[in-house]
Amino acid sequence: MLDEYGLAIAMVVSLLVGIFSGYPVAFLLGGIGIAFAFIGGVPLPFLGTISSRIYGGVVENWLLIAIPLFVFMGLMLERSGVAKNLLMTLQRLFGRVRGGLAISVALLGVVMAASTGIIGASVVMLGLLALPVMMRQGYKPEMAYGVVAASGTLGILIPPSIMLVLMGSIMNLSVGALFKAALIPGLLLGGLYMAYLLITAMIKPEWAPLAHEGDNPVPTEDQSPLVIALLRDLAGPVVLIVAVLGSIMAGIATPTEAAAIGAAGSLFLALMLRQLNVDVVRQVCRDTSKISAMILFVVIGATCFSVIFKHLGGADMIVDIITGTGLGPYGLLLLLMGLIFVLGFFLEWIEISFVVLPLLVPVVDGLDFAGVSSSGLLVWFAILVAINLQTSFLTPPFGYALFYLKGIAAGNVSIGVIYRSIIPFVLLQLTGLILCIVFPSIVLWLPGLTE
Repeated sequence: MLDEYGLAIAMVVSLLVGIFSGYPVAFLLGGIGIAFAFIGGVPLPFLGTISSRIYGGVVENWLLIAIPLFVFMGLMLERSGVAKNLLMTLQRLFGRVRGGLAISVALLGVVMAASTGIIGASVVMLGLLALPVMMRQGYKPEMAYGVVAASGTLGILIPPSIMLVLMGSIMNLSVGALFKAALIPGLLLGGLYMAYLLITAMIKPEWAPLAHEGDNPVPTEDQSPLVIALLRDLAGPVVLIVAVLGSIMAGIATPTEAAAIGAAGSLFLALMLRQLNVDVVRQVCRDTSKISAMILFVVIGATCFSVIFKHLGGADMIVDIITGTGLGPYGLLLLLMGLIFVLGFFLEWIEISFVVLPLLVPVVDGLDFAGVSSSGLLVWFAILVAINLQTSFLTPPFGYALFYLKGIAAGNVSIGVIYRSIIPFVLLQLTGLILCIVFPSIVLWLPGLTE
């Protein structure tokens, strides 16, 4: 195998070494691709296909326009103050339930995931809003930091998700079908989080004191009736969610058109809440440009890497390794899920999606799973990968949600406490993944219902 696939193996090793060196991944992927093109004696005319692939497959891809629009929508909602108002109202709703504040954070994570989908913004926003309140109320840090990190990462799965938009482009699948398929698994994870919080609060009440039991009870500023407060604070996000997801699922708008609706809706919502001004628009546009440019550069670098990797026999090597195990369909699926889970410790979801996913799709497409139709196979697999990749934000050493939390903590808690806080939630995510593997209808029921 070393003789036949030596250069492909060397590319993978070089990528891992480069990642641990801290070099920017986008330039690393592109640089390794070009370097091994010359080392492997790839004909110069073939290198022209990389440019055509980048231009035709990435720059001209109409679907990818949805990414900056969804990013803009999420960032504008973050600045609008919607999350702060909703958290305070949810705290009033669950205030008499032990662990109610943590449940409010998890529920807010679900709502904002369906409105924003920007992991960094969601984790930072939830952390800044909820952590000081939870700490004053006397919550155990292992519960408080864990629920903030896990709830903030739901946006990568619950639509409108940037990850699903990119997966649709990579796997040539309908983004609308992926959005439908991801909705129930995303809500399932949110439900698992809340059930864990309730049970933990019952078993260990000292981990989640009620508001009046803490050392510094948190006063409630809003004195309006709870029902009116709920309707007021939920109305904006719910209308926006229905407008974006409803238009896609009903077939009224494409994901790109729905993203434009969402961006315009977030502007209108910020205006109604009197949070819209020139400085806010300028900052949101600047941050949108940064995030979108980062994603685009990684996509370009990954395209270069994958084209050369396949040319040097990398795709055949992956197929030979996987099919040579002698495992059945479910054995291979578990092997692939384990591989992606381990890669999530070291790689971002973007690199895994663009480098690894195209190599695995042909293998999975040829497998036969009981209860999964051929038309729904790749949709099911894509959602399983998306659930799996959500853990990459929580697993050390490169879990980005952990670094966001550490920055927010500002020395008030050690990284060890943060690592311990996410262990139960990673296990819950894996539980959700196993449920979706054992019961494919969790993923495929909604897409099948609307076909």
